[in-house]
Amino acid sequence: MPKQPIELRFDDVTTGYGVVPVVEHLSFSVREGERLGLIGRNGAGKTTTLATAIGLADLMQGRIHFGGNDIGSATTHARARAGLGYVPQSRDIFPSLTVEENLLSGLQGRSAGVALPPIYALFPRLKERRRNGGTQLSGGEQQMLSVARALVGQPRILLLDEPLEGLAPMVREELMDAIVRMSDRLGVGCVLVEQHVDVVLDFSTNVIVLERGVAAYSGSAAALREEEDLLNRTIGIQKC
Repeated sequence: MPKQPIELRFDDVTTGYGVVPVVEHLSFSVREGERLGLIGRNGAGKTTTLATAIGLADLMQGRIHFGGNDIGSATTHARARAGLGYVPQSRDIFPSLTVEENLLSGLQGRSAGVALPPIYALFPRLKERRRNGGTQLSGGEQQMLSVARALVGQPRILLLDEPLEGLAPMVREELMDAIVRMSDRLGVGCVLVEQHVDVVLDFSTNVIVLERGVAAYSGSAAALREEEDLLNRTIGIQKC
């Protein structure tokens, strides 16, 4: 029988921090090779949704399944080892290490000779700068390294929290091109949180619009483009 793709699934999830819910009754699924976008105003619960998936927020209700297993009580490390990758808003690199040392730190026992060539093929700029320290990189290069470091661990689903934040337009385009190539070549599923609505709609197959912690829309990106009233009411942020 053909191997079934890995799936991340939220079933009626309410989550937040401590006793304060931030996201309520959220359900969705994304499989390997699929692209899901999360958009909404600041504070709508986008980052909390990703934090819940990776185990950094408090699951108050519902279930989270990954690869057919209930991971609601699993540690962040266990979720990562199972194939769930995470790129947080803060650029997750070791500034005192070189680019290559940063990548090697995420190998999880894999051979560098096997793991690094496809990463450098996706991010040729990182190959050029592989001997440079983290502090010698531009903001865009640091973000590329953060994404690349997550990919070294061979995630099946990758959670990306505003990877384009603070980047110049040309750098944003270069990074998104690399993320698209990653998804196409490696078959990695992606959940993308991003403030630039057009970027999300261009990248994603399906989109969830969060409004005050509740899904105001869940469906195809193509159909959402036609929902101008919904976008104006729930997003209120720039298109690029």
